Amino acid sequence: MQLQRIHHVAIICSDYQRSKHFYVQILGLTIVQETYRAERDSYKLDLAVGDQYQIELFSFPNPPARVSQPEARGLRHLAFEVSDLNSCLAHLEQHQVSYEPVRIDELTNKRFTFFADPDGLPLELYEK
Repeated sequence: MQLQRIHHVAIICSDYQRSKHFYVQILGLTIVQETYRAERDSYKLDLAVGDQYQIELFSFPNPPARVSQPEARGLRHLAFEVSDLNSCLAHLEQHQVSYEPVRIDELTNKRFTFFADPDGLPLELYEK
């Protein structure tokens, strides 16, 4: 088996319009396609992250809660590479999105921080 790259990351949200606003208007991801599936009462929003990856944002009626702390067992977090962490932090502040204090990766000496989406999903900004 030869895995070539990550195809997409799927996220189920509790409030579709709020999460759509967050990922498109605040994080600036580009909408590739939006689909409403009436038989599931579900939206699927395909979002481009740069030119390599895609986030699939789903809505379902009454999805169960999941533990989402960065140190919890399971998928740890979703990290976005950025070239200028300071400008990204200023952008988050303009949109009243709080973030953790900036840390330095002890292995790479790169700066990073965590913040959360509207459902508490841990997101990371990692400076290139």
